Amino acid sequence: MDRHVPFDALHNFRDLGGYRTADGRRIRPGVLYRSDSLGKLAVGTPDWSRFRALGIRTVIDLRYPWEIERQGRVPADDSYAYVNLSIEHRPYNQAALAPEIDPGPYLAERYLQVAEDGRKEIREALDRIADASPTAPLVFHCASGKDRTGELAALVLTLLGVDEHTIIEDFTLTELASAALLADWKARNNGESPTWLGFGRAPASVMRGFLTLLKERYGSVEGYVTQALGMDALDLSTKLRDNLLEPQPTTHPRLTYRQATPADAETLVRLRDSVALWMLARNIDQWKPAEKDATHFRTRMKEGEVWLAYADSHLAGAYELWWSDEAAWGPRPADAGYIHRLMTTPHLAPPGAGQALLTHAESRITAAALPHARLDCLSTNPRLRTYYEAAGYTVVGEQPAKKDGSGSPYAVTLLEKRLP
Repeated sequence: MDRHVPFDALHNFRDLGGYRTADGRRIRPGVLYRSDSLGKLAVGTPDWSRFRALGIRTVIDLRYPWEIERQGRVPADDSYAYVNLSIEHRPYNQAALAPEIDPGPYLAERYLQVAEDGRKEIREALDRIADASPTAPLVFHCASGKDRTGELAALVLTLLGVDEHTIIEDFTLTELASAALLADWKARNNGESPTWLGFGRAPASVMRGFLTLLKERYGSVEGYVTQALGMDALDLSTKLRDNLLEPQPTTHPRLTYRQATPADAETLVRLRDSVALWMLARNIDQWKPAEKDATHFRTRMKEGEVWLAYADSHLAGAYELWWSDEAAWGPRPADAGYIHRLMTTPHLAPPGAGQALLTHAESRITAAALPHARLDCLSTNPRLRTYYEAAGYTVVGEQPAKKDGSGSPYAVTLLEKRLP
């Protein structure tokens, strides 16, 4: 499956399925969705056909009635129930905020305010979401699918038993849609730009801050559900889990590979940015979104190889293969292939996909009649070093000042594997 469901007019529609829970199960794919405004859908368009094909039975619109009047709502249809639950009670204009306002503490405070003002609506939304099932999929949305939608998603994911790092990561995935959401805003406002530099952004600090504030006030999300919403948190959690969770699959499709072409560059950018957001949600200071653009990947295809891995028809991961790497290793004879940007689709790639990608890269190096596979990792990431060592790589040195053209030099650990 692909978490992001592609639409032409919608930029932030995604499936919450696939996230693992504390009891070893996962959220069922194709049952619970979150989105930006479905008012952008129009009957008779390809988008409408895509939406109808999902089998949605309930649409929860979290916007103000006046937003719906101005921007429209999802087209009426007998196949689903539509309910407007405006969980936010105190409007504010994000676009007009002062440029210097830090999104983290500001939005975290706003989310706590919404959690307390919108108790009645949040209670009903949770009740309806608990009724979702494989035969009755549900989607909830606001305007951009970030703030009100992100807050409700965090409550639901917590009650389902998803860990906090993943909840924060799910919130930050709006970053993949930020540019398109900003373009939509500009189109509605005569090409002007928002005053607030944080408009449309979804940094991890926002959700991390909100969850901290909620726990400080109520002890936990369950405490909020019990004390503020007057619901039985255990009963609600049990119903959500019974309807929305399933066992982890015990069999997985065998990965297939194809060499990337220039047309794949944007897909690779999106995959790398998704992995970067996964890292940031776990306080791993390594990759940042938007560091590598499509030109980077096209250049790597021209000067080396880039490979994509698929589980059935779904992207599972990718890697780059270079034939020299002076920035990290200095001048060397042509005796190795250099593996870079080994990445798997967060939460959705089959178990062992990273190791399978490494093995495939090594096979390409062997096919080129080269005796060594080489790679590097940040010296400040010992977990990644351990992963590569377990895959047969040996530490052979340190490069204290690697430069890749993206900023200040950084230290990396150099690892090498002798190939048979």
